[in-house]
Formats: sequence, structure tokens, C-alpha cells
Amino acid sequence: MAQVDTLPDRVEAFLDRSDITIMTLYEYVELVLAFVRAYVRGQGFPDPDDGTVPDDLAAVVITATARLVTNPAQLEREHAGEYIAVGSFAGWTLPELAVLHRYRRRTA
Repeated sequence: MAQVDTLPDRVEAFLDRSDITIMTLYEYVELVLAFVRAYVRGQGFPDPDDGTVPDDLAAVVITATARLVTNPAQLEREHAGEYIAVGSFAGWTLPELAVLHRYRRRTA
């Protein structure tokens, strides 16, 4: 189980960027955690006050947060001079969905 309060540090390490404030990362992590919790309908989260999340769900939070942090405006295409960024947080990637579907009840 991963501690929720360590996830912003793990996102920072994943991105290999230290120019993002930890407070901003906490906000993004909380947002993506809410997305994950809603998608899996609360399955896999032991207790909202526990402060932990399973390691595979933590990996989903880290990768999805990294995408959101790198493009907070969620623009499809952004460029300034020679810098070009393409893509946005338009949903879950296939590997993330594979993990999320393990927790989400999809049948009656």
C-alpha cells in the first residue's frame, strides 16, 4: 500500500522536475485520486481516512497526474517558439485502464 501523502513526491521524481511546487502537486494528486476513486466506485480504497492506496492504483495516480501537470490547460496543441506540446489528459491510457478495471465492478 502506498501512502497518499507521498504521491506528490513520487510524481515529482517520475517527471524528474523540481520546478513544480509540492503544494501544486498535492492539488493535482487529490484531483486525480478523486477521478480514480469515482472510476472504481470506491473499490480498492480501504478507508477514506486510512491515507493509503494500493500500489497499482498509486501507479495510475502518478502517471495520470504527470500528464495533467505537464499540460494543466489540457490543450490539444501548445507551442511557443521551438517548444511544442501535443496531447492532453483526455482520459485513461490503456495500461491505466487495465489496472482500473481490476477494481471496477462492471457486471450486475
